[in-house]
Amino acid sequence: MAPATVRRAPYKDFLQPALHRRFSTVATIILAIAYAQSVLLSDWSSWLWSWFPLGPAGFRAVFLFFCGLFILVLRIGQYHVGLRTSNSGFQTFVANALSSRTIWAILAHVSSAWLFSQVYMWSASSSANLGWITYFNGDRARLNEKTIFFFVHFLVFGMARGIVHVALDRDHISLGTVKPPSAAGKEWLALWTSLPAIMVSSFPIALFAVMLTAVLYFTAIRPFAWSIALMTFRPFYSLPKYNILPVSWPLTASLVLRCTLLTAILNMMWGVGNVAFSIFLVKPPFKNGKPLTSDAKDPNGSLLNGLKSKKLPIKCFAMWELAVIACDFEDRRKVIYEDFERKDGSMWSQACAACVEVIKELESRMDNYGKTPVPIQPPAQSEAAETARQLSRKSLKSPPFAEATASRMGVVGELKTTVTEYVDKVARDPNQPSRLSPIGKAAGEARLRLREMKKQLAEEDSSSASNPVQTRARALLASPFGWPFRQEYGRRLTAAVLGGPYGEPSLYINAATALSQLAVHSLQEDKYGNVQRDVALIVRTLTAVTSKLDTFKKSFPLHWTDVQKDRSSPEVDAVLEALRDGLSDVVLKFERYSRDLRLTMADMRLAREAIGVQAAAEAPAMNRRASPQMQQVR
Repeated sequence: MAPATVRRAPYKDFLQPALHRRFSTVATIILAIAYAQSVLLSDWSSWLWSWFPLGPAGFRAVFLFFCGLFILVLRIGQYHVGLRTSNSGFQTFVANALSSRTIWAILAHVSSAWLFSQVYMWSASSSANLGWITYFNGDRARLNEKTIFFFVHFLVFGMARGIVHVALDRDHISLGTVKPPSAAGKEWLALWTSLPAIMVSSFPIALFAVMLTAVLYFTAIRPFAWSIALMTFRPFYSLPKYNILPVSWPLTASLVLRCTLLTAILNMMWGVGNVAFSIFLVKPPFKNGKPLTSDAKDPNGSLLNGLKSKKLPIKCFAMWELAVIACDFEDRRKVIYEDFERKDGSMWSQACAACVEVIKELESRMDNYGKTPVPIQPPAQSEAAETARQLSRKSLKSPPFAEATASRMGVVGELKTTVTEYVDKVARDPNQPSRLSPIGKAAGEARLRLREMKKQLAEEDSSSASNPVQTRARALLASPFGWPFRQEYGRRLTAAVLGGPYGEPSLYINAATALSQLAVHSLQEDKYGNVQRDVALIVRTLTAVTSKLDTFKKSFPLHWTDVQKDRSSPEVDAVLEALRDGLSDVVLKFERYSRDLRLTMADMRLAREAIGVQAAAEAPAMNRRASPQMQQVR
C-alpha cells in the first residue's frame, strides 16, 4: 500500500497567524493609550469614578479605542512591502491622488476624528460651552458657532492627516534583513524611544491644524457649515428662519487652546498606533525562537510555497525566513541539503532556483531599461521550477568531481582552443566583447553601455547649457516649489533597478544572503555534495549581476531637472553591498576548489573584480588538489 502523502500547507497558513498576533499586540497598545487619554479627559469631580475602568472612564476609553481602531484597520487593509517607486513626486501624486487607497485613508482619518470630537463633546462639562444650541434672552434658541468650528476643525484635521498619510506612504512597512542584522527583539525599546518625538511633534502639528482650519473656515467653509447646521437643527428647535451669519466670531482663546490640546492628544494616538504597527509587523519570521515553518508537517514544502508565491509580502517573508535558516539554524540547513524526493527536484535545487530567479530580476530590469516593453507570453511553467528540474537532473546524472581528474587533459585542451579563438577574434575586431564566458560577455556589454551613456550625458549637458528655457526652469526647480517636478537620481535609479510600483530591497538582500550562506555552510554540512554542483552557477550569477549593477549605477545619467545632482541611492547601494558580500563569501570559501567546480580563471578573475579585490596568482589555486571536504561521499 502506498504511503499517505503529507499535505504541504501553504506558507500563508503560518504567516497569517503570526501577523494576527502582531495585530493584537498593536491593538492592545492602542487600548492602553485610549484608557490613559480617557483618564486625562475626566473632569475629576469624583476621585474614584475618574479612573475606575467600569465607570465613565472605561466607557469613554472604549469609544476612544475605536478612534484608534479606524487607523489600525486602515493599516491592516492597505499595508504593503516595498518602496513606492517613481521618477518624481509629481508622478507619485498623479498615480495616487484619486486612487482608492487615498479615499479610504481620508475616510478612516475623518471618521476617527469625528468620533473623537463627539466623545469629547458628550463628556465635556457645561463650562466648555460646546453644546450645539445656546439660549439667549430667555428661551430663545441659537446655534452655537463655537461648536460648529470645533466640529469642522476635526473634520479638516482628519482630511489633512489622511492626505499626509498617503503622501508620506505610511502604509509601507520596511522588512528586515539578516545581513546587516535587524533590531530583532528590541521592538518595545524602539517603541518606547519613539514616544518623546511623537509627543513633542504633536503640539506644533495641532497648532498648525487649528490655524489651517481658521483660514479655511473664515474664507470658504463658514457659510456652508452655518447653513447645513441650521437645516439640521430647525426641525427640532425654534431657530431663526434666515441664514444670516452672526456678527461675532466664534474664535476665543479658550476655544483655540482646547482645540490645540485635543488635536495633539488625537495625533499622539494616531502616531503611536502607526509606529507600533510599523515596528511589530516586521518582527523576524520566528515562532517561539524557531522559524515559522518549523512546526509544519512538511517545513521545506511550506517554505517553498512561500518562495514561489506571486504575492510580494508572502514571498518577502519566506525569503527572509530562508536567509535566517541559512545563517543561524544548522538543523534546518541539513534538512534542506538532504531533502531529495520532491516533484520538481530536490529542496536545494528549488531553493537555489528561486534565489537565482529573484537575483536575475535585477539583471532583467537593467537590460530592459529604456526599451519598449514587449508583451510577455504566459509560460507553461515558472522559470524557477524549470531551473530546479535542470539542476536536479544534472545532480542525478553525474557526480560532482568523479570526472574531474579523468577529463583534466580534455579541459586543458578545450581551454587552449578557446584562448586561441579569443586572441584571433580580438586581433580581427577588438571592439567585440570577450567570448570566454557569459560573464565576460556581460562585462563587455556593460562597458560598452557605460561609454554610450557617458557620451549621451555629455551631449545632453552641452545642449541644455545653451537652452534659456531650461535655464529658467532649473531656477524654478531649485526652489522649494520645484521639488515635486525634480527627477532625482536616487528615485530614478531605485525605480529602474527595483521595479514598480513597489520595490523591496530586502527581497534581493535576503536572496543573496541565503544563496551564499547555504553554499558556504554546505562545505561542512552537505554530506552528499548536492550543493557543490551548483557553486559555479552561483558564482557566475552573482558575478554577472554585481558587475552589471555596479556599472549601471555608475553610468546612470542625471536628468536635467535634477538640480542637486546627488548621485546616491541608499536602497540600491544596500542591494549592491549584499551581492558583493555574498559573492565574496562564496569566492573566499571555494576559490581553492575552483578547478573541480568547473570555474575557469576568467570566472575567478571577474568575480574578484566584482567584489573589488585585485586578482592574485591563479595558477597555484588551479593546480591545488581538492581537500577532503570536497571529495564525493561514496
